[in-house]
Amino acid sequence: MECEFHGLVITIVWYNLPNVSFRSVVHFCLSRLLDNGDFETPPAGGFSNLGLGGRGDGPTAIPSWKTNGTVEAVESGQKQGGMILIVPQGRHAVRLGNDAEISQDMKVEKGSLYSITFSAARTCAQLESLNVSVPPASQTIDLQTLYSVQGWDSYAWAFQAQDDVVSLLFRNLGMEDDPTCGPILDDVAVKKLFTPDKPKDNAVLNGDFEEGPWMFRNESLGILLPTNLDEETSSLPGWIVESNRAVRYIDSYHFTVPQGKRAIELLSGKEGIISQMVETTPNKPYRLTFSLGHAGDSCKQPLAVMAFAGDQAQNIHYTPNANATFQTADLNFTAKADRTRVAFYSIYYNTRSDDMSSLCGPVVDDIRVALSGSNRVNVYLKGFCQIK
Repeated sequence: MECEFHGLVITIVWYNLPNVSFRSVVHFCLSRLLDNGDFETPPAGGFSNLGLGGRGDGPTAIPSWKTNGTVEAVESGQKQGGMILIVPQGRHAVRLGNDAEISQDMKVEKGSLYSITFSAARTCAQLESLNVSVPPASQTIDLQTLYSVQGWDSYAWAFQAQDDVVSLLFRNLGMEDDPTCGPILDDVAVKKLFTPDKPKDNAVLNGDFEEGPWMFRNESLGILLPTNLDEETSSLPGWIVESNRAVRYIDSYHFTVPQGKRAIELLSGKEGIISQMVETTPNKPYRLTFSLGHAGDSCKQPLAVMAFAGDQAQNIHYTPNANATFQTADLNFTAKADRTRVAFYSIYYNTRSDDMSSLCGPVVDDIRVALSGSNRVNVYLKGFCQIK
């Protein structure tokens, strides 16, 4: 099969290799950094021609992007207005001035679901926001400094393609008194999402969280999933984030994950909730089971989650046995309707012990809902070792 990656057409010869799925190869082909998505491609004449810390007002001043308003190329370590500007990755990024925007056209598959991953940082103390859109879909994301002390975070946002070519647009909606303020944008990538097959004997879709937004291999902070109430256009297929604050999508390369490569870290107590409506049969008994763990990110204990299944709720504290990195938990309930809400949030507002301010929390993974009266035998492997 052939796929395009960073502008190169790559021919993949398929062999029946162990631990390599066809879907993982397809994901590689359909996940990519946008053209000059890291803003490291120099313009004609070099970055000095743009004027670092100055204006790149021309519509094609930044290669592969169209700009409107004051869009500045910034460099790591650059000082502006008495502040050192933060570049999330690499050496260069762009800053959007008041009411400024930057956009790029993308070839997509009409009707398919896509997730945009991008990194953003604030430049001033006041609240700054960044609007991301693929018309007619749009969302404004508040850039907060609650989640890490790095000064920036990565976010994911999903849309359904309405045409074969769409325009991805980032816009600063703010009108700051200080013209040197405005969000910084970096590392923009896109991934085509697939709806995972519903597993046998499990009503939960994507309960292992393996299907989700694109993550850079060097993404050590995870990906923040902001509020999203539309399960049809979610960066985490099957799930919604029904809260004021984000949850964190994490990987096994930088965090401790109960199973597989991906999981969810719950942040901000009741302000960080994930949920899913699962198919059930009224008046039948069910059991909700899941893995509860520690992300290995110096998060201060105690850690605990509130788990919901229909009209039942239970708080569960993280108390693993011996050297286990996670534990399994369950909640029995009787379905009242043909769809039952399953939800989780962190009971506590946890922060990291190494910086005393970054939000963190318990990890949930491997979520299952099955009839509790069946003769099926479930075997759970405790996390005595972490296989990555």
